[in-house]
Amino acid sequence: MSSADDNRQSRAGKLMLILHAHLPFVRHPEYHAFLEENWLFEAITECYLPLIRALRRIEKAGTPGRITFTVTPTLASMLTDAVLSERYLHRLNKLCELSDFEIKRTKESAQAMQQAAGHYYRRFNHLRSFYLDELKGDIIGALRALQNSGRIEIFACSATHALLPLLESESSLRAQIKVGIDSHKSMFGVAPRGFWMPECAYSPDVEKILKQNGIEYFITDSHAVLHGTPLPKFGVYAPVESNLGCKVFARDPKSSKQVWSADTGYPGDPLYREFYRDLGWDAEIDYVGQYLVSHELRHDLGFKYHRITGDVPLSDKDIYQPESAAQQARRHAHHFVDTRIEHAALLSQKLQRAPLFVAPYDAELFGHWWYEGPVFIEEMVNYAAGTGLELVTASEYLKDSPQLQPQSPSVSSWGYNGYFENWLNGSNDWIYPPLHSAGNSMSELAGKYADASGLLLRALNQAARELLLAQSSDWSFILSTGTMVDYARRRVTGHLEHFEALKTMIEEDNIEEEFLARLENRNNIFPDIDYRVFADNQVRAGE
Repeated sequence: MSSADDNRQSRAGKLMLILHAHLPFVRHPEYHAFLEENWLFEAITECYLPLIRALRRIEKAGTPGRITFTVTPTLASMLTDAVLSERYLHRLNKLCELSDFEIKRTKESAQAMQQAAGHYYRRFNHLRSFYLDELKGDIIGALRALQNSGRIEIFACSATHALLPLLESESSLRAQIKVGIDSHKSMFGVAPRGFWMPECAYSPDVEKILKQNGIEYFITDSHAVLHGTPLPKFGVYAPVESNLGCKVFARDPKSSKQVWSADTGYPGDPLYREFYRDLGWDAEIDYVGQYLVSHELRHDLGFKYHRITGDVPLSDKDIYQPESAAQQARRHAHHFVDTRIEHAALLSQKLQRAPLFVAPYDAELFGHWWYEGPVFIEEMVNYAAGTGLELVTASEYLKDSPQLQPQSPSVSSWGYNGYFENWLNGSNDWIYPPLHSAGNSMSELAGKYADASGLLLRALNQAARELLLAQSSDWSFILSTGTMVDYARRRVTGHLEHFEALKTMIEEDNIEEEFLARLENRNNIFPDIDYRVFADNQVRAGE
């Protein structure tokens, strides 16, 4: 490489793209079908399968550039669950069936509508073939293969995506992290070096437990580093090293805003698919009823025939044109890369080093909320390869990076105003006293019954599962946003009620095996859990 090429590479900088794949544990075998399980089915169809297909094409072409995934234990558990896999395949088959009927229904419609129907027919059938024939129904296995080939790096996450700084007891914090890391090792076959802190929520107490469990680096919001002590010499454009020795990568706000912003971000472009208008609501109930979870309960089916168009009522939206939207996603991918390169040229002069842009997003944005997102990702990787902007993972960056600035990061998250308001406010603060009480009780149980076996062992392990599931940050966030409030409330109170019932049975030496078996069947996450992870006197890694 010539000196001019070296200089261009330095100016282009590096991009660390992180896709955080997470859904709460929603599994209801006690019902024939359950509406909230569609969260998983929609994400598989619109996000995970398209992204994996794109990454496999990139890998087959030999295009350089690696990206980072996080796959939370709750999501991984659902993706490998036999009941949910069977239900997902049923859902996918029904979508293929409906797509066939849609070809016939739109035969006399305008050409744009016919083309959109044809798009869905090809898409659903191709995805079914990809899922069954190429992946053999094993999404986690496909991600593991991409990891093993070096195409992606996968970070671990806490057990049930708890907002870690808000856990009162160290035993709960330790359990969330340790169970999450153990689950990661079981799913992906390697000990993780990186860790995704739910909601990018940082506190020194969290980092201490991460360090004890072998974690070397993690992602934070920009607030953590920009408000840290001392102030960062390179802003968010280089990682820092904390007092405990972990490497801290802070989110670049400009990269985030370009994609996330509801007002100026790419997903709001008029050519893109309109998320809020769907055949499940538009069609006659007699036509779509058999494809709904319940004939009387309307919900999205994934057939969205309209584009964003502009600031007009849903009834005035224009017909969606898939190819035009895909072309726009490719143009936006080029714009994103070019903007990073332009910014890098300015920063490299000021910083006297190539900047690193840390760009973390919820994976579900790409394909679910922003239908064209997987096209954007694939084109971005391909285009960046010819520009000098290098897509790297944390492990790659640290191999060649200069010495990092020492810093004590600030307590923060990527929520509103950079702190914890989304998860702790007047709509959801009622959940924390019982959660903290249950956490203390679980720690006491783990210490008191240190050598349990048989039925007692099963009860203690299930109590641990129920507590971990109640601690999920998803429930407090849903309560705060005001969507699906009744479901979130039932999940928190239900898991806590299960925990208290098990606690009483354990303390009274009167465990009802039938009740326990029902909970084990319904909430079967973490099959290898050891309740002793909650014990205050356990020996911790690194001590």
